[in-house]
Amino acid sequence: MKITLLGSGTSQGVPVIGCDCQVCSSLDFRDKRFRASIHIEVDGLSLVVDTGPDFRMQMLRAGIKKLDAVLMTHEHKDHTAGLDDIRPFNFLQKKDMPVFGRPKVLDQIKREFSYIFSENRYPGIPQVAAIEIDDSKFTVDKVHITPIPVMHYKLPVLGFRIKDFTYITDANYISEESLALVAGTDTLILNALQKEPHISHFNLAEAVAMAQKIGARKTYFTHISHRLGLHSKVESELPEGISLGYDNQVITLP
Repeated sequence: MKITLLGSGTSQGVPVIGCDCQVCSSLDFRDKRFRASIHIEVDGLSLVVDTGPDFRMQMLRAGIKKLDAVLMTHEHKDHTAGLDDIRPFNFLQKKDMPVFGRPKVLDQIKREFSYIFSENRYPGIPQVAAIEIDDSKFTVDKVHITPIPVMHYKLPVLGFRIKDFTYITDANYISEESLALVAGTDTLILNALQKEPHISHFNLAEAVAMAQKIGARKTYFTHISHRLGLHSKVESELPEGISLGYDNQVITLP
């Protein structure tokens, strides 16, 4: 399995428009963060989790020329706004793009991208096959995927587990039932927004505590704000086995 962090930033990305803080002004490439998303290659399958506003540039930067399906964690715009840019994959692959999400997520996508689902469809618009999922396991081309229900303040969000890899973004609460689904994970990607407390995201201390509770061999943090601090400084302060993720980072699992 190969995982590429397409984006490791929060909803505004990093640098933030109009900000001249030390992080937004940094020349370290690890401090440049597109909105949170990952690409997974497993058993010949190419998957993307979330299509945020930077989706087009993420695909170009990572050189992704084949995409079999999209998994949606939730309906916020920083995770869905780039859906229109699946069109080139429609043209290349000559088929609809399967998009998996909870009913509420798909309903919101159908409202925001109503032209995609219109009866009088304009030539060249994205071709999407919206596929409803719930908290039950499902498969994409024989690859088994386990949804991990978490909470983003009051909003239900799905993480996903494939084999010994788990991805959880936009969370500030993980139930014991969901932790049981994550148990035994070898590699974990988890959100860590900033050092200060936040109403809907784990802050750094909470993310470290949750990572240690889960006990993965290796944990990478994502959905990072400029308020967390410079990558190089924060990375040096983290416990063994925990790292800050960064854009275009490639993680390979056996």
